[in-house]
Amino acid sequence: MESLKLIKYFTSNLDIDENDVLSLAENCMVKKVKKEEFLLRENEHCKYTFFVENGLLRQYSIDDKGKEHTISFAPQNWFVTDRESVYFDQPSAYYIQALENSKIAMIDEGFIHKLSEKIPSFTDFNNKLLHNHIRHLQNRINMLLSASAEERYLQFVAMYPDILLRVPQTMVASYLGITPESLSRVRRKLTRKNLKN
Repeated sequence: MESLKLIKYFTSNLDIDENDVLSLAENCMVKKVKKEEFLLRENEHCKYTFFVENGLLRQYSIDDKGKEHTISFAPQNWFVTDRESVYFDQPSAYYIQALENSKIAMIDEGFIHKLSEKIPSFTDFNNKLLHNHIRHLQNRINMLLSASAEERYLQFVAMYPDILLRVPQTMVASYLGITPESLSRVRRKLTRKNLKN
């Protein structure tokens, strides 16, 4: 298997031998995707969790009026999937698209089950990842409901420090739930604050 970063990710977070992971991961598919290529489209069934070896992905939905709503970005060493589609075999409500030329490890449920059987500590680690994901989503919902645009932007910068220069402002605004014009105002305001300090 070509996926070196995925193997390193597991071996650096779990007390496991690299050869054990390599033997289990030999059937994992690694895919090179070009910028703007889709890994998932609305109404398709998502079969994989995608691990970003390098590059950048975006998960988003499109509403009835044709407006895009960015759910998340996934830079290098991040996972992204549609959990509802994978675990409940539902048609996806989302798109997952490459924003840059990317290399992706595609992890199916078979690999997860094999890891859990061979490495008992993986189950706890996987649960921790899942709970961390839920915590992030809850925090994101709370921020969208109650935080100011400036607070949301600052949280975005903390979470995705290197993405601002890699994606269009419209996508950042979509993630924050504000208009591009509002985002420009927030950035100008913060720039003025920083110049005063």
